[in-house]
Amino acid sequence: MLVFLAKHPLIDKYDLSSVEIIFTGAAPAGSDLIEEVKRRLPNLKFVVQGYGMTEVGLASHLPILSKKHEATVGKIASNFEMKIVDVDTRKPLSPNQRGEICVRGPTIMRGYLNQPETTSDTIDSDGWLKTGDIGYMTDDGFLYVVDRLKELIKVKGFQVPPAELEDLLLSHPGVKDCAVIGVQHARHGEVPKAFVVRKNVELAENELIEFIKGCDMLATALVTTIRKSRLAIFSAFLV
Repeated sequence: MLVFLAKHPLIDKYDLSSVEIIFTGAAPAGSDLIEEVKRRLPNLKFVVQGYGMTEVGLASHLPILSKKHEATVGKIASNFEMKIVDVDTRKPLSPNQRGEICVRGPTIMRGYLNQPETTSDTIDSDGWLKTGDIGYMTDDGFLYVVDRLKELIKVKGFQVPPAELEDLLLSHPGVKDCAVIGVQHARHGEVPKAFVVRKNVELAENELIEFIKGCDMLATALVTTIRKSRLAIFSAFLV
């Protein structure tokens, strides 16, 4: 819905001046997308993201009305604990380091009905529930959700979240919509490939690659892949 609000021409045909707050969830919304929505809706004051899952009893984090923290899902709710762990070693990470989000609290489910193996894979012996989401916590306790663990693209040992690349691509004025996936590569293991819906046919692949390379938030591994292998990672366009 946020992409629709940011990109679709239908939005200009309606008076949305009464919209001041948008609540969103189910998928992370990056700061670039949020800013583009705000440009379309000038009276919009806040975009608030929620975070939780059925297994934790709905919400585990509470959003805060703050323009400074719009790209976060807020702070951990009362009676909950949170830790970010390395996806390989399972060791807890320090603030601002990315890993799997794990939560623990009194409303965590007892398990999946008649599925003991799935339950033990999801909840460890200490009661920590593995959310399957990648994120990081700031020094002041705000949680940023980056992407799903199973969707990470591993480029030369670097973990590249497709959601971040999608958010970056959507900030280009010539991109209407996009989706990023990982494809196999003989030298680098995997590389990202983007499927882009263009606003106009003049938008070229090289233009997008140069746009990506000029953004600080892009993972170093992705830029290295483009430069050294000359792989056309944005080769597929949808009309």
